[in-house]
Amino acid sequence: MLGYRTDLALESITGLQEKPRITEHHRGNYFQITEIVIPDEDAGRSLGKPAGRYITLESEPLSGFSDQYEQMAIELAGEIRALLPDHGGVLVAGLGNANITPDALGVRVTEKILATRHLQKELTEQDDDFLKHLRPVSVIAGGVMGQTGIESAEFLQAVAELVQPAAILAIDALACSDLERLGTTIQIADTGIAPGSGVANHRKALNQENFGVPVIGIGVPTVIGIKSIAENISETVSESLPEAFSGMMVTPRDIDRLISQSAYILACGINLALHPDLKYTDVAGF
Repeated sequence: MLGYRTDLALESITGLQEKPRITEHHRGNYFQITEIVIPDEDAGRSLGKPAGRYITLESEPLSGFSDQYEQMAIELAGEIRALLPDHGGVLVAGLGNANITPDALGVRVTEKILATRHLQKELTEQDDDFLKHLRPVSVIAGGVMGQTGIESAEFLQAVAELVQPAAILAIDALACSDLERLGTTIQIADTGIAPGSGVANHRKALNQENFGVPVIGIGVPTVIGIKSIAENISETVSESLPEAFSGMMVTPRDIDRLISQSAYILACGINLALHPDLKYTDVAGF
């Protein structure tokens, strides 16, 4: 197993002699996109990842302001939409703790998602064809177990039983092991997400096996372990790292801007993926 913590499948395959199927390509004008397919549980065991598809979008730092937001959102939406069922409602779940900035990504994204499930009944009595074509979307951000005493999976299962979604989108902050991917990478996985795994605080996984519907995990790495940073510098530095420091996680100095900008891009991409009839100018206005 790897000696460092990472939620990114792209980093988990580093150094492996026999790698899963990888297709590296460019789509559009902004992101470099790499898709990793882990065909079965045996192949995933050496990576510490469940079998499935992992799509990595790499870019310039997401904390920076860009004049290509529209292109970024459209490309991201296309990757998300490819993993969604064609019909049925979707539950968008923001994971994490809004009071801890590096862990607030999921909550910040859900604040910008267009919730439409409650509109369906009201629109049956109105003659508004455009709004009637919006997909039923529910949005929830339940906090972390330390705040609620309830595991994220338990909370979401109760909500999912109520709204009966055809799929779930789970958004969370991730951990990486390469400084170059900190705040520059988006990962989308049809394997769902394991809350807290990046900081060794494992909770019940949000996946199709536990929920009965496709669960798509989406995240951006916002933290990296000190041990990983030391390994990035040199093996000598890593070996001399005091044991007391080895479990520490650090985050970029501009973490507030990274969370804000990442949440904006993810929310725009998700809204476009869920509602193909909308344009970027529509979702940017939300």
